[in-house]
Amino acid sequence: MGVERLVDRDLAASSDAAAVPLSRLRPARPEPPVSGRRRYRTVWISDVHLGTKGCNAELLIDFLDSVDSETMYLVGDIIDGWRLKKKFYWPAAHNDIVWRILKRAKRGTRIVYIPGNHDEMFRQFSGLSFGGVEIRRTAFHTTADGRRLMVLHGDEFDAVMLAHRWLACVGDAAYTLLMNLNRWVNAVRSRLELPYWSLSKMAKHKVKNAVEFISRYEEVVAKAAGDRGVDGVVCGHIHNAEMRQFGDVAYYNDGDWVEGCTALVEHFDGRMEILHWPEEIAKREAGGAIAALEAAA
Repeated sequence: MGVERLVDRDLAASSDAAAVPLSRLRPARPEPPVSGRRRYRTVWISDVHLGTKGCNAELLIDFLDSVDSETMYLVGDIIDGWRLKKKFYWPAAHNDIVWRILKRAKRGTRIVYIPGNHDEMFRQFSGLSFGGVEIRRTAFHTTADGRRLMVLHGDEFDAVMLAHRWLACVGDAAYTLLMNLNRWVNAVRSRLELPYWSLSKMAKHKVKNAVEFISRYEEVVAKAAGDRGVDGVVCGHIHNAEMRQFGDVAYYNDGDWVEGCTALVEHFDGRMEILHWPEEIAKREAGGAIAALEAAA
């Protein structure tokens, strides 16, 4: 509710829904220099769920401070309006993420925001630009090697969401409980100096019905993309990062930032890759430890 009021106020203040002053969103953690970051042509992230305790804000801040791109797609559920309506939760780290995204737009990165079901309150602003961020219901992206991709959140293809919204809300409550357990597990792992591990992701892959749902969902989304005459589709929604080929249609899911902490990226030659950020951090820290040992030798 607080987020909706903020958006309504800023949109009313400007006829073209223009920029939010970054001074109003000063980060608690300063952004490091842009130089030295990995560069990609395009980055897709989704299902951040800002406004919930399950959001892995620290990992996402690390990602945003380590990676840059010409274009960034925010593929829905960036803000969890469902949870914020029940209880307002907005720590400084969540504000830092918003600040970093707006800062990218100010530096010239094209930012396209496609609201999902948890941040559906922003869908009414489709076609407008807010703080340099373009809001779209669906977008189309042409890769460096000439492929046309449809980009959408993906809740449109969730039969449970469409047919039984009450059941989706019950499922959301159960999922929130699982994410709370996930936070406690990783708090313990952190004290033991163990890397991040997703309890909920493991549970989904162990449950047969969940695996069948994910597989069926991917097929339905790919078929819909094929019917639109595109070469591929990028979506989020089900918190399962994946790259699959269904006939002539490429299916890409960029994952999430509450479980797997993943992003989909396009290299400058059009090659697509899923970055599993906890693994990337582990590699970076291992490389730093090796370099330190070599310097001390």
